[in-house]
Amino acid sequence: MSSSICMPLSSFSSSHDFLKPNPNPLSDDFVSLRPSLSFKRRPSLTTKALLSSTKQSVLKDFQERRALKIISGLQNFNKDHVASVITAADKGGATHVDIACDPELVKLAISLTSCPVCVSSVDPVTFPAAVEAGALMVEIGNYDSFYAKGIVFTPEQILGLTKETRILLPSVALSVTVPHTLSLPDQVKLAEALEQEGADIIQTEGGKCSNPTKSGVLGLIEKATPTLAAAYSISRAVNIPVMCSSGLSAVTAPMAITAGAAGVGIGSAVNRLNDVVAMIAEVRSIANSLQNTDRSPTPEGEVQVQRF
Repeated sequence: MSSSICMPLSSFSSSHDFLKPNPNPLSDDFVSLRPSLSFKRRPSLTTKALLSSTKQSVLKDFQERRALKIISGLQNFNKDHVASVITAADKGGATHVDIACDPELVKLAISLTSCPVCVSSVDPVTFPAAVEAGALMVEIGNYDSFYAKGIVFTPEQILGLTKETRILLPSVALSVTVPHTLSLPDQVKLAEALEQEGADIIQTEGGKCSNPTKSGVLGLIEKATPTLAAAYSISRAVNIPVMCSSGLSAVTAPMAITAGAAGVGIGSAVNRLNDVVAMIAEVRSIANSLQNTDRSPTPEGEVQVQRF
């Protein structure tokens, strides 16, 4: 697949020239930054423990069913707009940020937030440079920008991208989006196959295919229906966290947890706004809606969600 899908920034403001590369313990190059012995190429047990610890810290909010990932857009390389989205995520109470796969954007992100940075792409060969720059999670997905161009991804293609990513980055937290263009049974089948291939998180989508007929709260619920249905179905078929994304709002984010999701991904509800103050308010509203959700396990092992 062409690497032009995830092109690097053509230029980067000199105001960020002071940013230094942040050696990432999840990158294979992290080991090479230490004094090395010629006969030792594999990571030591200490390094492997560090890799495992870092990955677990990235996944912690998913395991606690409270993850809130703010998405700037897979093809959004506008550093000023991305900076606004990241600032909103950080100030509004998000747990993760998701940006386009570009090392310079990663450096910008880690200068603005302590949240784990996820990079999105459909070209696995672009991931290692972003991880070396400081990204702690990678995402195969956020396909919305391709649908308008008539581009869809088959299960075989997505499985191939997942296998390639796992070969390149075996220790990095990996999220994979299951496209809404598949039927629900086929989405479930793909999710099960992705779990077998080593995906750590399954992300759902569906907002682009939903055309609400009502306004207000009814319209927000209509908009979220496809991704909520996918989260419900997939979460009952896999043993890894499911992130419900696409078409969600402060009204429907708690419903995603009710449906079985371990977290929510928010894109256009935030990144379509032009004012960082409005972005912060939207993120905070969604974060508050999730905080008011009780996730106590039932005797059957499912999560019972109550609104206070």
